[in-house]
Amino acid sequence: MKAIHFGAGNIGRGFIGLLLHQSKYEVHFVDVNEKVIDEINQEGTYNVFLANDAKDQFTVTNIKGINSKANPEKAVEEIASADLVTTAIGPNILKFIAPLIADGLKARKAKNGQFLNIIACENMIGGSTELKKFVFEHLNDEEKTWAEEYIGFPDSAVDRIVPNQSNEKLLDVLVEPFFEWVIDETEIKGDKPEIPEAHFVENLTAYIERKLFTVNTGHATTAYLGNIKDYKTISETIAHKAVEEKVLQVLGETGKVLVEKYKFDKEEHQKYIQKIIGRFSNPHIVDDVKRVGRSPLRKLSRNDRLVAPAMEYVELFKGIPAGLVEVMASAMLFFSSEDQESVELKELIQSKGAEQAFIEVSGLSADNKLVSAVAAAYKEIQ
Repeated sequence: MKAIHFGAGNIGRGFIGLLLHQSKYEVHFVDVNEKVIDEINQEGTYNVFLANDAKDQFTVTNIKGINSKANPEKAVEEIASADLVTTAIGPNILKFIAPLIADGLKARKAKNGQFLNIIACENMIGGSTELKKFVFEHLNDEEKTWAEEYIGFPDSAVDRIVPNQSNEKLLDVLVEPFFEWVIDETEIKGDKPEIPEAHFVENLTAYIERKLFTVNTGHATTAYLGNIKDYKTISETIAHKAVEEKVLQVLGETGKVLVEKYKFDKEEHQKYIQKIIGRFSNPHIVDDVKRVGRSPLRKLSRNDRLVAPAMEYVELFKGIPAGLVEVMASAMLFFSSEDQESVELKELIQSKGAEQAFIEVSGLSADNKLVSAVAAAYKEIQ
């Protein structure tokens, strides 16, 4: 089997490329980074190390590199005969690879090629759907009709921390032990791709929200509580029992929402929470509190990781989620001179007061129960 993977960076090699290799695919990395592509073709192998005490090692072989800038025709040729196409290039780059993928699909159609699935493994909602839109802009009506029948663009959700790093060998990469690759099986065309480590589901939205309300909410919670204590890193912060207990309280509240809303198994979700706490505790991943806490205006907005689950908690259970309230108040106190959003938030609070500032940032009405609760919590921890 042959997989064409766009993106030969650390995430591409250390996450998707590794899983494809372990699934017995020959992986062809497509990238514009000449140095990396040349190294792939010269070495034909690289190592992936886990950020754990044992520093477990996996060797990836049976790989090739394609420089899409120098040899676009080669990428087109390989797509025409591929068994799977994946990406890990960043949401903003999808539109730039779309013409190349479209040409590959045209060549595949000309060869009477059969079913193919193209999966965007990006940190975004609806990545494959977005890529399909860009690709279809470069197809005529006949080609679009053929593609609708034979080419699947299943959305996916991906989760793995790949820290900033500098390794002796260019291609080697360090990744956290935990990973999750969830794929929407309802959009698959033909046979389901053979990826044992991927999780195929019928309701991808549930898993996207599970990640947002657990990983992202938990990460932000740890950062904002750590900032109050002037801790420097996420692992240092979560190592304090009092902080860990508050993070668990918050994830208990979001977990209650998720279990009620999507009927996740309660015990399995608790195990998921414990895995996330373990990730935050990993001393081999150095994650700065100020970096994780940045952009508080976005993180306090109505549809993001703090206000959204708090609103749903109130609606579902008719009570106030005390843990989330404390975190939202703590986020109001976050400040870094290097983060423009926190500068704007501080100025807003100084000019209009904490309660009015929270109303404007969250988009909640003044009579919402969460507003008065957050204002009271802010006054208490200030």
